Amino acid sequence: MTELRDKLVLVVDDEQRLVQFMRMNLEIEGCRVISAPDGREALDKVREDMPDVVLLDIMMPGMDGYETLRRLRTFSQVPVLILTAKDSEDNRIQGLELGADDYISKPFGHRELVSRIRAVLRRHYTQPLEPMTTVAVDDRLTIDFARREVQINGERVNLRPTEYRLLFHLVQNAGYVMTHEQLLNKVWGPEYRDESHYLRLYVTYLRQKIEQDPSNPHYILTERGVGYRFVDFRRGGGGGLRAEG
Repeated sequence: MTELRDKLVLVVDDEQRLVQFMRMNLEIEGCRVISAPDGREALDKVREDMPDVVLLDIMMPGMDGYETLRRLRTFSQVPVLILTAKDSEDNRIQGLELGADDYISKPFGHRELVSRIRAVLRRHYTQPLEPMTTVAVDDRLTIDFARREVQINGERVNLRPTEYRLLFHLVQNAGYVMTHEQLLNKVWGPEYRDESHYLRLYVTYLRQKIEQDPSNPHYILTERGVGYRFVDFRRGGGGGLRAEG
């Protein structure tokens, strides 16, 4: 279980009752809590105080949470959990596409809040054990696990941390089907075993970045109703593929 004691949490929300609710519940867990009532002050506090995690409301006057997140991602990779009363899939996707690590829908309770923060921090700060190797999947795609770097035709592809973790587990199990539950557990954590929309969304992101034709994928293959499988390059599944040490 991820330790929350002494973690600095920035709560960004103009609703003071909710800010006080989160402050009280997080301080019970040993967190240090600072707050900002709007996006501009939040950006200043991220720069000055360097919080461990940001809880960001979407519906705020002036600069809303989406714009705040867009600007924040130009200078910081701090974990961000968006807070929204809008529970539609489009709103969730918009936040995740802008770089949020997770979302939580209002209203929420103490246990859900703490569980989501623990999971986000665990994913962000716990690095997987990776082989110090470069994998040449084919002449087009190369993955350098030591540098956490992906290249397409020699050009570096920028992956978000969650996209990289997903690719890592798929490649490490190349040729084998990984079930939805396995991938959700490994990439997001056991709390997310039923959140299949996360997996669908991030598989789409990955395909858009590494596949030549995302609508007809060559690397990340769908096993309908079961999960996903990365092409078995070790046995020549990608056309004379090799792993380099």
